[in-house]
Amino acid sequence: MAKFLIVEARFYDHLNDMLVKGAGDVLKANGHEFEVMVVPGALEIPGAIAMAAESGRYDAFVAIGVVIRGETYHFEIVAGESARGVMALTMDGIPVGNGILTTENEAQAIVRADPAQSDKGGEAAKAAIALLTIRDQYA
Repeated sequence: MAKFLIVEARFYDHLNDMLVKGAGDVLKANGHEFEVMVVPGALEIPGAIAMAAESGRYDAFVAIGVVIRGETYHFEIVAGESARGVMALTMDGIPVGNGILTTENEAQAIVRADPAQSDKGGEAAKAAIALLTIRDQYA
């Protein structure tokens, strides 16, 4: 049994609830423990994971958040930089499943977040489990 940390950028409560449920259900079904940490936004997720990883308290991480395109360039910065930060952590050997949604509108986000539909939270948890398994194989 491994211990996971779900790091959640809590901005759209109803969407995040679905993503966290999907991730938590997968982790529980696979016999893992988890905690949830809330951060202000998607840009803070990679930093929070890096700090938590240094603690040694967690085996792997699931990044959860929703970025919906708005009227300004801010969407591109948040979407791109949060993904880059998560990828950098993974490249450093930290198992992170990326469940940060980047969508054009709320309707797309609902389909992707809902565990009964696309279940991207659950998929992110599965990715984190897979990366943890790979890391352990090569440790």
